[in-house]
Amino acid sequence: MTCKHALLLSFSLLLPIGLSASDLAKEKRWEAQIIDALLDGEAIHLHDGRGEFLAIETPAADARTEQVAIIMHGTGVHPDWPTVVQPLRVELTQSGWHTLSIQMPVLHNEAEHKDYLKIYDWVPGRINAAIRHARQTGAKRVVLIGHSQGSTMTAYALANGSAAADGFIAIGMGPGFADSPMDNLKHLGMIQIPVLDLYGSEDLQAVLASAVKRQSAARKSNPRYRQQQIPGADHFFDGEEELLLETVNTWLARHVNP
Repeated sequence: MTCKHALLLSFSLLLPIGLSASDLAKEKRWEAQIIDALLDGEAIHLHDGRGEFLAIETPAADARTEQVAIIMHGTGVHPDWPTVVQPLRVELTQSGWHTLSIQMPVLHNEAEHKDYLKIYDWVPGRINAAIRHARQTGAKRVVLIGHSQGSTMTAYALANGSAAADGFIAIGMGPGFADSPMDNLKHLGMIQIPVLDLYGSEDLQAVLASAVKRQSAARKSNPRYRQQQIPGADHFFDGEEELLLETVNTWLARHVNP
């Protein structure tokens, strides 16, 4: 047994048995709401090795599929969440990015942040399914964009070699939990692709307090890591959507586009 698998097993023994899988019933409720109200993009299903899950595919304005942005939402929500996720998945298409926003594993509404440790083995399958879909549709460049816990899930998949991409944007990333699948400080030090660590000056305290540590951990091994703070923005970039998009587009043009 590898150290990684031993670690995952130890967490499975420590956490409640009832939290071993994504809440599929909740996912279906989210799906019904999204499909009923979807205005931009198309709801599709991808397969993660366990079963089908929802994704929203939105073509680039110029209809090209050479560059795809895959978007991972935060704790317990869905791939058309109105803050951060929906603005990115829709507006990036105006910059030539084909977007794919995917349903990440979720838990019941009362679950605490640390409870998600138990379902991190669901994460790589979903991100990989999205990457496969992107490559099969002609993508030459794939960027992963994660918000809040979505950024932690993405870092976990990238650091453990479970996903392959051309760039990673982490929005509102905290430190996670040390020595666990949610250890962002460890995982950032293992990622070699271009990384943008983006957060707001009014972000969550855990995000702000760990900014220097994240930067130090990443820069030791990744010269293509960049960190940027957006003045006035909170964790959800309420009222700062245009600046968020401008910052993301600028970084993509400089560090991912040819």
